Amino acid sequence: MTPRAASSPGSLMFLLDTNVLAEPTKRRPNPAVLKAISRHGGQLATASVVWHELQFGIRRLPPSKRRTALETYLANLADSDLAILPYDRQAADYHASERARLQAEGRTLPFADGQIAAIAAVSGIVLVTRNLRDFRHFRGVEVVSWWS
Repeated sequence: MTPRAASSPGSLMFLLDTNVLAEPTKRRPNPAVLKAISRHGGQLATASVVWHELQFGIRRLPPSKRRTALETYLANLADSDLAILPYDRQAADYHASERARLQAEGRTLPFADGQIAAIAAVSGIVLVTRNLRDFRHFRGVEVVSWWS
């Protein structure tokens, strides 16, 4: 399955982190998150890095009903209008700059978080995550939580 690229990048407003995309698969998903996902429909994107994290997580599971349900969920996402934004040269340049700056300040943040922040920054869209503190040190990235 290959996710589609954004058909109209100008309409994208929110980049969803892994924990946001995984929320609907929980036994008791947060209603505020589900409502926000539904409300913003065609304005949503995720990062290729997030897509990798989800695929990797599923592929590590043994065959089970849970794994099958998660595979179906991702297949449905791939067929939806959810844009999967790439970690491209522009994002890599931003990430390298921020990583060097943060390291000089004594901060070493997870590499994948830097990639996700970079994609949000260069795309000019809001990063939505449950883990605000994971992204607060990145410049030029607006980060919000839909958890209430």
